[in-house]
Amino acid sequence: MAAMFTCCLGCCGDGGSGHIPLKEMPTVQLDTHHMGTDVVIVKSGRRICGTGGCLANAPLHQNKSYFEFKIQSTGVWGIGVATQKVNLNQVPLGRDTNSLVLRHDGSVYHNNEEKNRLPANSLPQEGDIVGITYDHVELNLYLNGKNMHCPASGIRGTVYPVVYGKFICWLVDLLTKVCTNFFKIEANLCEYY
Repeated sequence: MAAMFTCCLGCCGDGGSGHIPLKEMPTVQLDTHHMGTDVVIVKSGRRICGTGGCLANAPLHQNKSYFEFKIQSTGVWGIGVATQKVNLNQVPLGRDTNSLVLRHDGSVYHNNEEKNRLPANSLPQEGDIVGITYDHVELNLYLNGKNMHCPASGIRGTVYPVVYGKFICWLVDLLTKVCTNFFKIEANLCEYY
């Protein structure tokens, strides 16, 4: 299967065909070794249920990374980047130096400080796709493919995509693409009362 992958950037290669074979990337999914104690991961690492957060199993190594999730219903949630030192039991995330997240109310938090906020008329709704780019300095947000011009920065070190919620059950699809880390996360939020 690895032989099927070729470089997706024109700058790669040895001057010959312009394509070089790349090694197969591991499956990106939710990491059962880095999740909150009240979180359960099922469906082969594609569904998160409970209260708390979970990191993806692959860090963002490339200079520019992108991941996204689709909101299938509303509730208390957050998505962003975090180091492995983050407390995944303490929601909402963004309270410490180990996480930088967009919260369901449109605020972007890092180190217990609001770094930015989505415009009030651009809060993610059911069916929307929220995308995040991260270049190891700045996190940028996209709503249905449109740049929201809502940058935030401050987190340091090796970071992973992170997702959290309170009383949740989210379906997660993490997809990778060759040459950059791309993650697609579909969230199906279920409120429990």
